[in-house]
Amino acid sequence: HNTPRGDVPATRHPLAGRSDVTVVHVTHFNALFWDCGRAPTAVIEHGVPDPGHRYTGELARAGVIVNEPLRRWRVTGTDLLPGLAEAVPLDLFGMGVAAVPGRLGTPPDRLRVHDDLPQAAMHAELARRRVYLHPIRWTSLGLSLIEAMLLGLPVVALATTEASEAVPPEAGVVTNRMPVLRRALRDLAADPERAREAGAAARAAAARRYPLSRFLTAWDRLLQEVTR
Repeated sequence: HNTPRGDVPATRHPLAGRSDVTVVHVTHFNALFWDCGRAPTAVIEHGVPDPGHRYTGELARAGVIVNEPLRRWRVTGTDLLPGLAEAVPLDLFGMGVAAVPGRLGTPPDRLRVHDDLPQAAMHAELARRRVYLHPIRWTSLGLSLIEAMLLGLPVVALATTEASEAVPPEAGVVTNRMPVLRRALRDLAADPERAREAGAAARAAAARRYPLSRFLTAWDRLLQEVTR
C-alpha cells in the first residue's frame, strides 16, 4: 500500500527476491518506485464505496483530511498548512488533529480542527466546505482524496505521487507551486459556481476510475490466477 521510504530510487521490496508471491500495488506510482526484483507484480487501484454526491459548498473554507498530522509532519504536508490557511480558512479532519493549531501557531479563525469524527459525520461536514485541499507530499493515493471527489468537492492538491493521475484538470488544480496552490484555493472559495462545476467533474472522474465493483472484480481475477 505504501510508497517506499529511505533511499527511494533503490528501495527493495521485502519480497523482491522471491518469484512465487505476487506483489500487488495500489497505484502505478508505487509499482514504478518499488524495486520488486523478480517478484511478479500487479496494480489494483483503490475501489471506494460511493458516499453519494452530497456537496453543498456552503462554507467558503477548505477541508483537509490528515491522520496523525503532527507525527507524520512533512510526509503529510502539515508544515504547509499555515501558509495555505492565509489563502483560505481551513478545516482539518482526522485522527490526532486536536493539538495542530497550537503547534502551528495558526489563529483559530484560519484553522479549525475536527478530531476523529465518525466517517458519516465527517463526510457530511466535508461536503459543506467549498474545496478540498490535499497537501500530501509522500503517501500512497489517499482514500480521503477519492472520497472527497466522490462527495463532489473540487480539489487543490500537490502534484506528488499519484495525485496528478487521479485528479483531471477540470476537477481542480494540481501543482507543486505554492503561489499557484494559494491562488487556486482563493479563486475556488470565491466562486461557488466554478467550484460546483469542478466538483462535479471530480466526482465523475472518481466514479469512473475508482468504483468498488471494479476493485472487487480485479481482486477476484487475481486470486483465481495465483491459486490456479
